[in-house]
Amino acid sequence: MDKGIYTYKDDEKIQKGKRISDDLIKSIEDSKFYIIVFSKNYACSSRCLEEVVKIMECQKMSEHTAYPVFYDVEPNEVRKQSGAVGKAFANHENEEAAGKLREALKEAADLAGWELKNTLDGHQARFIKKIVQEISLELRSINSGFDEKLVGMETRVKDVVSSLEVSIDEVRMIGIKGMGGAGKTTTARAVFDHL
Repeated sequence: MDKGIYTYKDDEKIQKGKRISDDLIKSIEDSKFYIIVFSKNYACSSRCLEEVVKIMECQKMSEHTAYPVFYDVEPNEVRKQSGAVGKAFANHENEEAAGKLREALKEAADLAGWELKNTLDGHQARFIKKIVQEISLELRSINSGFDEKLVGMETRVKDVVSSLEVSIDEVRMIGIKGMGGAGKTTTARAVFDHL
């Protein structure tokens, strides 16, 4: 866990003696966000392909969001199973579920995500940090329980939070100024609760 985000990585969390598929399915169903990292060898793994099918099934439900990350492949290679992805996928062509696997890969590649080579000049550490920052902001907006009676509060809080988010690792202070009764304390409390 880092930045308040709990992660599940299948090769580290599966308990010995338990069926792999049961643990994976439960973790996929319980997650709000999925980050699918596509690489040249992703389609070599039947398990990875089965996971992306389950992720795309869950993603169709409103409370789940999938983000593709294209590590060393183009989105089009995943979408059309061409290039390195196509070569890796060729091993699965004769499987009964090949059509379902193809459709899941296409759906995942059609989602807005990140492409390493086109983000931050391909710098891996900054690329990962950017993804964590964007997911953190997304989680904060979901978890902010604003009082519905406070009209316009969500917009104010988002404005303040975006001012604070220049870099997550830095210390930031902000002053809230205004006439008495304008909602300064309420805004400060809502920002505090949001963070």
